Amino acid sequence: MSTIQNSVMLIGHLGDNPEEVKLDSKKKLTTFSIATNLRYKNKEGEAVEKTQWHRIVAWNKLAEICLEHLKKGSHVACRGHLEYREYETKTGEKRRAAEIHLDEMQRL
Repeated sequence: MSTIQNSVMLIGHLGDNPEEVKLDSKKKLTTFSIATNLRYKNKEGEAVEKTQWHRIVAWNKLAEICLEHLKKGSHVACRGHLEYREYETKTGEKRRAAEIHLDEMQRL
């Protein structure tokens, strides 16, 4: 049986500048979102383009590199793993968010 992996690779554009998140610990955290496009034809044969946004989380040295070298509109390749985070809204609703935790990044 082959090894089962949690691996995600995305190529897209940043929707905004990366954001540094202040933590109490000595770890560094930077987040940003990238947009990817999916193009296909619907059942009527019309071209459809669907944009999806993905939240990217970078830690430590990679967080510093992203903060320094990326900006809104940057074209970037991201490789990482998918993680889910649960949180509660101000109104008490429980939510679940999907995030790509970055292992490698290359500016294109």
